[in-house]
Amino acid sequence: MSKNLNMTILITGGAGFIGSNFINYFLKEHPSFKIVNLDKLTYAGDLTNVKDLPNHADYTFVKGDICDRSQLEKLFKQYDFKSVIHFAAESHVDNSIHNPDAFMQTNVLGTFNLLDVAKNHWMRGSRTIKQGYEEARFHHISTDEVYGSLGATGLFTENTPYAPNSPYSASKASSDMVVRSYFHTYGMNVVTTNCSNNYGPKQHDEKLIPTIIRKALTGEQIPIYGDGKNVRDWLYVEDHCKGIDLVFQHGKPGETYNIGGNNERNNLHIAHTICEILDKKVPKKVSYESQITFVNDRPGHDFRYAIDASKIERDLGWKAKENFESGIQKTIDWYIAKYKK
Repeated sequence: MSKNLNMTILITGGAGFIGSNFINYFLKEHPSFKIVNLDKLTYAGDLTNVKDLPNHADYTFVKGDICDRSQLEKLFKQYDFKSVIHFAAESHVDNSIHNPDAFMQTNVLGTFNLLDVAKNHWMRGSRTIKQGYEEARFHHISTDEVYGSLGATGLFTENTPYAPNSPYSASKASSDMVVRSYFHTYGMNVVTTNCSNNYGPKQHDEKLIPTIIRKALTGEQIPIYGDGKNVRDWLYVEDHCKGIDLVFQHGKPGETYNIGGNNERNNLHIAHTICEILDKKVPKKVSYESQITFVNDRPGHDFRYAIDASKIERDLGWKAKENFESGIQKTIDWYIAKYKK
């Protein structure tokens, strides 16, 4: 995609963890773009995540819901978006188990609304693009959880069959399929990225790494599901932002790109690592490891995720900068500053 000085991008969910990190990164890297951040500000959205941007000349915040089609149509008419980067989603697996309805509404219906409004704004029916929208792109942000669970070996590739095991992953798999259908049916310029587990600054307190740090610092028990042996591939959020940027700018229409950190760690290892670092940074009489406790596993807890990121590395030149050891140090420093205020 060329850098159009007049290009305005709609970013949904930009007050959330990954979306806010991306907006901060993207405006620094590409000052020629303008961004409208549409966020419902649910429990996962926080305007302090973008507190440095309200007076930025190329940034506008709009509170709204991607399930509100009339609002989307008004925004497309008002701002004439030339592209969409779609982060907005209900994303906490535990919440999806107890309240799946919200996940189906936002992740499936909301994505359809956004996609269909964009298509109608940019295209005249099937495969006919309106003048001035030749490069308009819809970039859908998804997850590796759509692929299901791995055993002790193997990696998820872009060709791995979908096998979601939670209402959250099922809703994201459904949204991926809707996006795919708009490429094959209408020829719409879409790309999808499926990422592994993100970590870093600004992540919501309910997630694993912030929970471990917070509970440790407050002297509470650090809860670990089951035996703690569930494995995830950990991706530092700024590395993810760089990957999204590359796919948005240079990805091939209709393609999917997996973005992973090649940092497989099980949950118990994560907890021990954080406790060891906190023992040095914020020492106390007894090691933080004494606070680790095991709790009943959640239903349908996938054993292992691991991403093969060779496609984005080969085709677009992406490479993760942070390994887990360097990224977790930066993450802990950020949360210590937050929780010790």
